[in-house]
Amino acid sequence: MKDKMIHILLVEDDEVDVMNVKRAFKKNNITNSLYTASDGIEALSILRGSEGEPSPIPQERRLILLDLNMPRMNGIEFLRELRGDDNLKQIPVVMLTTSNEDRDKVEAYNLNVAGYILKPVTFDNFVQVMATLNNYWTLSEMP
Repeated sequence: MKDKMIHILLVEDDEVDVMNVKRAFKKNNITNSLYTASDGIEALSILRGSEGEPSPIPQERRLILLDLNMPRMNGIEFLRELRGDDNLKQIPVVMLTTSNEDRDKVEAYNLNVAGYILKPVTFDNFVQVMATLNNYWTLSEMP
């Protein structure tokens, strides 16, 4: 099962949502490594490494769970930067957001997101969403 381990970067500025993701992972026995960043700038720094140090996230089997509405650099700005970086552009990204705006969905898909998921209101529904995502990335063949 070690070869199916996914290295997930959660880019989310809301601490309650970060806690909900961690709790949903635990409830679903999801053992993939989870890294967090509070906005797009921090996420890019983590992915690129800093001060001559490599990224703490292994290069293979990466996945990004990305919020849309964040300070400093929002999800769409982050996606534009990510897709413009030859070393990072292939990382699959799943939007996990409260925005149900069509323009946000269109723009995200134009930037090649793997999915656009609205954050469920209840924790039980959130747990189900995380279980479904886990099934998806477990079945997906990732480099």
